[in-house]
Amino acid sequence: MRVLAILFLILQAGAAVAQVRSVEVRVPRSFGYVLGDLLQAQADIALEPGFTVQRASLPKPGPVTYWLDLRDVAVERRPGGLRLRLTYQTFYAALDARRLDVPGLTIALADENPGGTTTARAEIPPWSFGVSPLREVQPEKRDDPADYLQPDGPPRRIDPEPAAMAALVLAGLGLLALGVLAYDRALFGRRRGRPFARAARRLRRLAGTDGEGYRDGLRLIHRSLDETDGRRLLADDLPAFLDRHPAFRGEGEALRRFFEASRRAFFGREVQAAREVWPWPEMQAALRRLAAAERAA
Repeated sequence: MRVLAILFLILQAGAAVAQVRSVEVRVPRSFGYVLGDLLQAQADIALEPGFTVQRASLPKPGPVTYWLDLRDVAVERRPGGLRLRLTYQTFYAALDARRLDVPGLTIALADENPGGTTTARAEIPPWSFGVSPLREVQPEKRDDPADYLQPDGPPRRIDPEPAAMAALVLAGLGLLALGVLAYDRALFGRRRGRPFARAARRLRRLAGTDGEGYRDGLRLIHRSLDETDGRRLLADDLPAFLDRHPAFRGEGEALRRFFEASRRAFFGREVQAAREVWPWPEMQAALRRLAAAERAA
């Protein structure tokens, strides 16, 4: 019975060892570290399929020795096993160049397969790195303590001319764009090619006048329609005008009422009836909308 028990333990130990194929520790560099530097270590663990790390067995961030802290631990799955990323920080104030040892780790592994109860351990071997002093151990003796300090390096001369030239070019482009915008919004007086905009400005000066002022407002709209279409525009020509200038289609009803009011005011000499058909406020509002459509077109 004792022989069987010993054989059983040997088989169990062999199975546990077989589950961890290899452990390899890699570091970006193994020398040139100084006080306060972070050390990155990567441990690649090759495992049998179905095994994963037990989180409770991972080391907790905190002091490892009086001169070394563990800052972070991360586990990544990769084909064929796991990758353990360890971040340390050294607080060793070296007086000369020397090598320091980082202690190894032991983590537990468990079988994730259905019904699996097998556990194993992976031994992360210790590794070392080289530290260097921040200053000389015995610098040359000097009378003035300030002489121990290195002089400031000469500042790099920055030529301001390219930046100034770019600023001038951008300022010129900005002024040009502002001028184009001001011209587009008719901020520099009257502008050609916007008959409805000119008519809207003139109509404001006619507000509150008598019947002749109303007729003058109708004339302004007539002249604006003629100038926009490049020909004399009559009431029967309105559908064709809207086809040639689709920007004004939304004002088709207002223009039909305008022609009705114009017919009454000029041919029927019924100015008051015309004002009832198309009151002065509607004339002003319609002309503003025509000017806006003209600007958008």
